[in-house]
Amino acid sequence: MSQRRFRLSHIEEHDCDFLVIGSGIAGLWTALCLAPHGNVLIVTKKDEVESNTNYAQGGIAAVVSSLDSIAQHVEDTLTAGAGLCKPRVVRQVVTEAPAMIRALIDVGVQFSFRRARRSLDNLDVGLEGGHSAARVVHASDLTGREIEAALLRALRSQKSVILLEHHIAIDLLTHNRGSARRCVGAMIFDRQRRVLMRASSPATVLATGGAGQVYRFTTNPRIATGDGVAMAFRAGCRVANMEFVQFHPTRLHVPGSGRFLISEALRGAGGILRNRRGEAFMEHVHPLGDLAPRDIVARAIMAECRRTRSRCAYLDMTHLKAGFIRERFPNIHRRCKQLGLDMTREPIPVLPAAHYMCGGIITDLRGQTDIAGLWAAGEVACTGLHGANRLASNSLLEAMVFAQAASLSAIGIIKRLRKTLPRAPRDVSGMRIGHRSGSSRAWTALRLLMWDRVGILRDGQGLTSAVATLRQLRSRLDSQIRREGFNADALELRNAMLVSMLIAASALKRRESRGLHERLDFPQTDDDNWRHDTILKGPHI
Repeated sequence: MSQRRFRLSHIEEHDCDFLVIGSGIAGLWTALCLAPHGNVLIVTKKDEVESNTNYAQGGIAAVVSSLDSIAQHVEDTLTAGAGLCKPRVVRQVVTEAPAMIRALIDVGVQFSFRRARRSLDNLDVGLEGGHSAARVVHASDLTGREIEAALLRALRSQKSVILLEHHIAIDLLTHNRGSARRCVGAMIFDRQRRVLMRASSPATVLATGGAGQVYRFTTNPRIATGDGVAMAFRAGCRVANMEFVQFHPTRLHVPGSGRFLISEALRGAGGILRNRRGEAFMEHVHPLGDLAPRDIVARAIMAECRRTRSRCAYLDMTHLKAGFIRERFPNIHRRCKQLGLDMTREPIPVLPAAHYMCGGIITDLRGQTDIAGLWAAGEVACTGLHGANRLASNSLLEAMVFAQAASLSAIGIIKRLRKTLPRAPRDVSGMRIGHRSGSSRAWTALRLLMWDRVGILRDGQGLTSAVATLRQLRSRLDSQIRREGFNADALELRNAMLVSMLIAASALKRRESRGLHERLDFPQTDDDNWRHDTILKGPHI
């Protein structure tokens, strides 16, 4: 196999005031906030339309009705988080939610309104699981896509912003001065031109999203391979609560449907979960019935599938008016019809799938990580908002609030550091690009392992076995990269394996059941010993 070693003269150099890695709502909002204050480089693996933001159907939770209150939204978030939310963070995020909605309207987001007048009190709000009031602001059932499109339109008018698609960040570049470590940029791989680029910046913001692709079944797009968490951990950042992976209860389970998500909003509108016999079962599981928190619903579906020996459960909307379903959920109705399913006349087959990573890189209220010059926002970060379980539709809100906070923090130091920033390290002699992928079997092995042993239901024996197997898989991949060089797929797989190890090790460490983490061998919640974050420190595990 041909390989390509790099000399320093073969590496492209790019200096910028702000480096943003990722282009979901967190990355785009960060860039929009930073654009008036310097040159912004956005590095993204994806095409414009591919991100977790884009797949977010439900909406953004925000108190915009007189029938709701900030206190209620705070309480609902704390309840869902099962004792691990940070109350100060929750209050800050929830309080800023209405302002975030106004900002999105100002930038051109076309939310759904009950009346023609575009004011907050006229927004059409939906009810979702775990919420005590209707507060989910949405744009039909394509909220994420609408938000991302509006932000991209706004960014195209900013001459100070450069968007590099089909580029993957390899690793963060850091400079050590005594015991202090500072991020000074990142090494980037252009996967189309197959060249390396060193991006130097005094301010780097990670907004790379989640890691759903480590599981066999997921609602996440192909790019969700945990890159930001892996890079930050290798650079020495702490990560927290990686065991708390949220499995969305209702992924469409029809051949050919791919990762299509059946929004929580359908249950908020009156949808009923039934087993293969047509029996409603959630009313016997939780006082909120079909609107119980996601972790409870996901486990209940899996238990019902085992009990009735079925491959899936069914979400029944047939008792609702067909016109309402078509108007409120046009995208979901259209997709089901394409697959030969009429959701107005027959129930929708659903099964849980990996959806959201509640843990991530530890940040403070400004989005600052352990390393100076490095911030994180969105799903890649662990801010303290979600705790052990994310309340539905709090994720886009968190992404905006912390993207803005990280931007303000970065702007505050940029003038002071522009002329004193250490140059990025220049030793890249160990980097080689290979041409052969050959990693499909490794991806399959990883996803099956994570689904079977580190999935919705876990136990110590399975987790111990998973950690041992992951060590073997990682060692094999590292040897292959050293021997044959890297390509984009190998880089993603390296990150996915590290994040899988962080999830499995954290799950093995937490000897209780709480929120999204269910240990069959430790079925009780143990507040005396485990009401705290699970923290792992980089760079090695």
